[in-house]
Amino acid sequence: MKTTNLRNKPVDKRRLNAQDREQYNPREKAKTVAQARLKRGQLAWENKVPVGRQERRPGTGGFTAGIHTQQARVRNEGQKLQRSKQLRGS
Repeated sequence: MKTTNLRNKPVDKRRLNAQDREQYNPREKAKTVAQARLKRGQLAWENKVPVGRQERRPGTGGFTAGIHTQQARVRNEGQKLQRSKQLRGS
């Protein structure tokens, strides 16, 4: 894979001062470059894959008959409750 804008050339430790030479860890650099490559690959894949879309409908989304059905159901339940109270006699 081509490493566009990702530099991972070896560092000549002879040119570093003692403190930098002590702190330098090439594994961290390699890990960071690998993560950058993974991220770049993931972004490229996301850009080429078509986005899944769901059709939008107004109201309830087409799964139910809407608010009128709900209101009728609640109305019927209220009438049933009222009838049962009348039948109890109290």
